[in-house]
Amino acid sequence: MSLTFRWTLIVRAICELALYDIVAMTFGFRGIERRLRRASGRRRRAEFEPAICEAVLWALSFYWKPVQCLQRAVVTARLLRIYCGDGADVVIGYRPTPFFSHAWVELQGRVINDSTAFQKRLHVLVRL
Repeated sequence: MSLTFRWTLIVRAICELALYDIVAMTFGFRGIERRLRRASGRRRRAEFEPAICEAVLWALSFYWKPVQCLQRAVVTARLLRIYCGDGADVVIGYRPTPFFSHAWVELQGRVINDSTAFQKRLHVLVRL
């Protein structure tokens, strides 16, 4: 994979982070959910998966404000859907006592951008 393409992914991820902020402020969670559901691509390139996850991590280091797990998961899932086709799900899980919640991305049932411990220890609240 070329260096130019990797930088393109990083810039795209930064733009997606900014768009998430704008949509969240304007339309709330429903707007985020609609935007995520609309993301789909024609390409079916599984080899892009690690590059996309890496690009999102790089984008987080360049982004001008702290990024929460939901924002990171939505951006990763959107890029995976666009470049690798449909199948990436954002999963929001929780633990009731003491309360804890977290969001991660699953692709065909396996955790992509986070620890598998969250998948095992948290109850699934919603899968987008």
